[in-house]
Amino acid sequence: MVATFVNYESAEKIIRDYGSPVYVYSEDILRRRCRDLLNVFGGRVKPSYSVKANSNLALLRMIREEGLGADAMSPGEIFLLEKAGFSSGEIFYIGNNVSSDELRYCIDRNILVSVDSLSQLETFGRINRGGIVAVRLNPGFGAGHCDKVITAGHNTKFGIQPEFCQQIKEILAKYDLTLVGINQHIGSLFLDPAPYVDAAEALLDTITEHFPGLDFIDFGGGFGVPYKPSEQRLDLECLSSQLLRVIDYFVDKYDNKNVHFKCEPGRYIAAECGSLLGTVNSVKDNYGIRYVGTDIGFNVLMRHVLYGSYHELTVMGENNEENCCGGDVTVVGNICESGDILASGRNIGPVREGNIIAVSNAGAYGYSMASNYNCRLRPAEVLIKSDGSIARIRRADDFDSLMANF
Repeated sequence: MVATFVNYESAEKIIRDYGSPVYVYSEDILRRRCRDLLNVFGGRVKPSYSVKANSNLALLRMIREEGLGADAMSPGEIFLLEKAGFSSGEIFYIGNNVSSDELRYCIDRNILVSVDSLSQLETFGRINRGGIVAVRLNPGFGAGHCDKVITAGHNTKFGIQPEFCQQIKEILAKYDLTLVGINQHIGSLFLDPAPYVDAAEALLDTITEHFPGLDFIDFGGGFGVPYKPSEQRLDLECLSSQLLRVIDYFVDKYDNKNVHFKCEPGRYIAAECGSLLGTVNSVKDNYGIRYVGTDIGFNVLMRHVLYGSYHELTVMGENNEENCCGGDVTVVGNICESGDILASGRNIGPVREGNIIAVSNAGAYGYSMASNYNCRLRPAEVLIKSDGSIARIRRADDFDSLMANF
């Protein structure tokens, strides 16, 4: 069962103290997910957190304390990682269609860069002749919960297809670059280990044929969590046993027996540690559809608008009044767009104005995608610590925030 970790008493207090809507995170769940991944691979595959999933400084500090590295996709993410205490050696920059200035930002900080096109490799070589670099390959197939998040295959912008390995080697030689790593990423949110292991095997076959002497190989990520009650958890033990078997076979014939391996489980780390709390402000019928109106607009949580994503919703509060409704409802936000929908035609149980509504598994790609669209204010973020105390870890916007850059 997918459920929020916040009970009604805590939710009511948090909203009273920090406003509605509000993001709430669990320290215990965040640390548990870090340890899940560190333990299951027995140190043989190092998890590296993808900051784009959630970049709150307090969470980044805890992730570093647990021993994970970090993947960054922009100078801004690098800046936050440095503020959270990550060293240059703990950060791997995986850019996409970036400027030479952005590459230089990484080079000046001794942060390892992965390039994902031949032209980007040329650019890197021109500004950093004799340097070290990693390359992102595209294995030709991917996996994910939506076409928009499948990051490998014939219809995506990411990576270099293996057929261009010879050109990679020619550019490396042209600029005296040393290739230290290869990485890939097949997509976001797989719950079946098979496609991930298949992609890892394909990557290792390409490396065996073309790229001896690498320091590391990064299999990427997309580790999923169940968003629907009907979904089963990703079987990490099964994934680990299959992946380690593939690794053993590879290392047995590879020239560098000390090559090490990485993965990028961003969502798996952050999703379940976060819940989004909001308030039901209206209930109405419109042409046969019952709408439950909340203050959780897509400026606060974009995933349904972007991907048609599903989140479990929990209604909290007293529901024994006459104006309480039930049955199938469409849960919507307060943004002036018809697509501002959290759930369509779903039975969330009895609900009335004034109820608190909790959105489960909102820790990944929630606040990190939030905006000020409609000049709405982004919410606060709070943390339920391991000792049960509650702390604000980001202030909510105020009207002055809207004027900050004018």
